[in-house]
Amino acid sequence: MKKILIIYFSNDGSTEKMAEKISHGVNSVDNAEAVLRTIPKINDSHADSIANENNILYATNDDLKDCDALIMGSPTHFGNMAAPMKFFLDGTTAEWFNNTLCGKPAGVFTSTSSIHGGQESTLLSMMLPLLHHGMIISGIPYSNKELSETRTGGTPYGPTHFSGDGKNKLSDSEAKLCFSFGERIAKLTLKL
Repeated sequence: MKKILIIYFSNDGSTEKMAEKISHGVNSVDNAEAVLRTIPKINDSHADSIANENNILYATNDDLKDCDALIMGSPTHFGNMAAPMKFFLDGTTAEWFNNTLCGKPAGVFTSTSSIHGGQESTLLSMMLPLLHHGMIISGIPYSNKELSETRTGGTPYGPTHFSGDGKNKLSDSEAKLCFSFGERIAKLTLKL
């Protein structure tokens, strides 16, 4: 069984909903299992806990050692990943020295409250550390028809969602893109 680790940070629940849809795509593939993890806010009073209020475990560096692929999601903050995601990645120097993630498939996703909030630059910012780790980055091919049909979110760099301050639910196209993205990463993991 291949473990596809999905690590996300979510402010208003939108990125978490995307992670759930992506996990359904992963789990739709035989011999692939989604492992959902989240990240606490920096200076969170619950940072000593092992899980959030929804009982999703907080990601650890051991999760990186145990995974066969990695998918990361973060809200867009000024066209970049949120600070807690960057903080987590900054703590992976030992994994970099040990080539823990080298050669493993990876992908990224994001949600933002404004339609032009820097979704693609956020995805690119999350890809950079993964490239330094030697990971094999995958996006969404245009053969996925929802990528051309969506009017709310979705890019060839990875799934995106326009949350409108958490008021907008995932559109049908966004949900399908998340599902197919998880499925794609799982299938790539099995092929590698």
